[in-house]
Parts: sequence; C-alpha cells; structure tokens
Amino acid sequence: MQQDDAPKGPDLAGGVELAQFSDGKLLGHVGDEEVLLVQSGDDIFAVGAHCTHYHGPLADGLVVGNSIRCPWHHACFDLRTGEATRAPAFDPIARFKVEQRDGKVFVGDKVAPCPIRPRSLKETPEKIVIVGGGAAGFAAAEMLRREQFAGEIVMLSSEAEAPVDRPNLSKDYLAGSAQADWIPLRSGDFYRDLKIDLRLGVEADSIDVAGQAVVLKDGARLAYDRLLLATGAEPNRLPVPGADRPNVHVLRTLADSNAIIASAKDARRAVVIGASFIGLEAAASLRARDIEVHVVGPEKIPMERVLGPEMGRCVRALHEEHGVIFHLEEGVSAINERGVVLKSGEVIAADLIVSGIGVKPRLTLAEKAGLTIDRGVVVDRTLQTSAPGIYAAGDIARWPDRHSGENIRVEHWVVAERQGQVVARNMLGAREVFDAVPFFWSQHYDIPINYVGHAEKWDEIVVHGEIMAHDCLLEYKLNGKTLAVASIFRDADSLKAAAAMEEGRAPV
Repeated sequence: MQQDDAPKGPDLAGGVELAQFSDGKLLGHVGDEEVLLVQSGDDIFAVGAHCTHYHGPLADGLVVGNSIRCPWHHACFDLRTGEATRAPAFDPIARFKVEQRDGKVFVGDKVAPCPIRPRSLKETPEKIVIVGGGAAGFAAAEMLRREQFAGEIVMLSSEAEAPVDRPNLSKDYLAGSAQADWIPLRSGDFYRDLKIDLRLGVEADSIDVAGQAVVLKDGARLAYDRLLLATGAEPNRLPVPGADRPNVHVLRTLADSNAIIASAKDARRAVVIGASFIGLEAAASLRARDIEVHVVGPEKIPMERVLGPEMGRCVRALHEEHGVIFHLEEGVSAINERGVVLKSGEVIAADLIVSGIGVKPRLTLAEKAGLTIDRGVVVDRTLQTSAPGIYAAGDIARWPDRHSGENIRVEHWVVAERQGQVVARNMLGAREVFDAVPFFWSQHYDIPINYVGHAEKWDEIVVHGEIMAHDCLLEYKLNGKTLAVASIFRDADSLKAAAAMEEGRAPV
C-alpha cells in the first residue's frame, strides 16, 4: 500500500481512549481497513468506515439511536447488525469485535455477517407481481427477499436492461467518469440466486382487479396475490417539428444515455432544451466531454421554481463559469438541418440535442384498472391504492405527507426506493406507514445540492451562509413553518434537518 493510500487515524487494534472520540465517533483502522468507532449511549460499535452506496465517509455522518446515516445521500445503517435499513444503500457495512478493558476500547477481527434475523410475517402471499423495473420495483423485490418472503416474485420491466442506477445516467456515467459496470444495481446472478423472475422488455396492458391478474400486451395473464405498480415516469416530448430527428435525444434509460454518449463522440456543439435538474446535469456532463453547450429554457432563472431565485442564480453562474451559454425566457419553435430554431428566430447550430423538459407519470395502467387518480395514483399512508392488495410506489404515487400536511407526488430516486421497501413489508402484512422525509441530490460539476423535505410553494426563504461561496443552507418556509431545506457543502446540517423533520421539530 502506498503512503497516500494509508488508512487514517489510530490503530484501533492497539486500543484507544474514549477521550479521543469526537461527537461520539472515532475514525481509525484495523490493519489496512478503515474502521469507524461509534458510541451510542453505553454501547460502542465498530463498523466499516464507508457507505456501501457511493463510498461516502460515515465518520462525517449522523448517529441516531443505534443507526448511522451517510452524509452524502442519507443512506442509513443499523450499527448492531450492519444492515442497510434505508435506501439508497442496500449492502450492509462490515462489523468488528469490540472490547473495553483498562479504560480503553480495542477493536478485533471482522465479525461474520449477521444471520438474517427471523421475521414474523403476518401474511404470506404465494405470488407477488411488480410492474416496473426502476428504483421502487427493485427496492421492493430486494426487500421482499430480505424479509424472508419465500413465495414467487415476478418483476415486469418494459426496459431492455435490468434495473440501473438511474441518477448516474445524467451525472458521472454521461460525463465519462463512471464505468459501465457501476451502473446495474445488481448483476444478473442476483435475480437468479434470489429467484426473482425479472422479465425485460415486457409490458403490462391491463389489470383484472376482480380476477387478480395482470394482462400482458401479448394477451397472457399473470396471476398475483399482491401487486405493486411502480411504472415510473416517461420524458415529455418536444411538441415541435423536427423533434423526431435522429440527433434529438431524451434522457431516462441506460439506452438513452448510451445514445447520447455515442452522439457526443463526434459532437462539437450540443443544445440542451430545458434548464431542469436533468437538463443542467446533462449540460455539466457534456461540458466534461469538452463539448460546447447551449441551454434553452422558458424561465428567467434556472430552477427557480424548486430552489428559489438566489440558488437558481448561483446554479446559472456555476454553469457559466464552466462555459455553458444560456438562452433563457426563450422557447423552441422547430428543429431542422440547421439546428435548433428558437421562437425569437435565432438558430443555434447543433450536432447533438438533448431534451430535458420534464417527465410525466405513467398512469395508463392504473387508470384502466379504475384506481383512484389525482395527478398520480392515490395511495393511503401504507402506499395501498384504492384497490385492496394493489400498491403503488415511486414517481406515480401520490401519498399523504405528514410533514407538509399535503398529498404529494415526487419524482426522486431515494423516495422511490424507500417507498418500495415499505411496500415490500406491507405486502407481507406489516401495515407500516410511509412517513420518510423526501430527499434528493443533484450534482453540477463538483458542487452537490442536497434537498430535504418538500415545498411546492413558500412565502419566505431564510439563507444561512453564502450561496455564491457554495457554503449555505436555505430554509423554505410557509406561514412560519420550514417545509424544506436545501444546502451546499453542509452535509451534517442536511442530515440533522432530516432527523429533526422526522421528529416533528424545526430543522434549523
């Protein structure tokens, strides 16, 4: 091991004193492996020092009871078992033996994986069908097996690839800094070994609610005892002439991202239509490939609707520092051989065009089944739809959010995964309420934006720190109540805000 790769902190095998702990944690090593000591009450735990999602540093995380939360994307691990209890992490962290003697704490060998704890399933359906191969569908299938469900699981996905790490498709993967083998959430062996019948390129046509069966496009019927609808969302299409030209792309699937990457190889100039999160993440990734990028959008300030004007101006300035050229308060009238024709008459020549004008939930299946719809599939607090035995999760689900007091639908990866996990337990009779605080992150060059909560409107934004210095936390308030918090490089504060909102406390 080179000196630069040497593990940090003291040798925990040789013993450390509690006085060396900071905020209940101490980062050290056992041999070449970095280990984190965590004090929770009278207990001291020794666990792997990095999150199993994106390798985030758990030493900078937040301890809540007997759990620790990752500062980057808020994954949560049980300190007693190492289990990943909340997405976006699924793999457990390592555990080590701990002994206290002579006023010191000694860390020993790695402990064998904790045996799957016995579950008390209240209901044991024989067959569960999941429609959708995205975040919610995958998380549900994985959790069903973790909960020791031994029945049949069938997952139907209209996509050609097994479930992938979708957020990466507009970030590092599109930028060329993430390897292709990072993208699948699990290898093909995972589905085979856990006996998850993953059927790719298969579409459901309708649901026979009374007969408890999904009818496929080819007419085949698939019976179920419990059904999860996790059909996700699809990109909005540009309603202009030329939107179907071969150099015009949307970005949702792995195939979409691969098509953009292929086009980017010979492209010198790209136009991104839409100053959304996806649009601007794509713009940053294309700039990483040294392509000239123009962004067209109808808004005056990018992402003002979600982040407010000051944060929106910060995001614009960040992109302009990296060479992105904005055409705001502008629209597209056509796309032709010359390029993108703006409503003002200006033409932007482009080799590559990416449309990022939002998505819409895939509701057709639920509508045909007669489920209650309100700008999404209406579910109760357990994520069950108006039809008993049928659940919905992810981009299509509109649920009663106790934090905002509203029925909300969000299109965030972590929310979808956590909903899938709750649905899995509820299909087995748990009756667990989904009350997680929504969370998402966005990456622009080397600047991450974390967002906790949900604020569709506000009457006040309280700024802590300096936005343009990329060191800030913003509170989005309505009638004096903080509904959401956005932050840049304030990971600990973001974690604390989420924990406070869960407990019904003011987050700042």
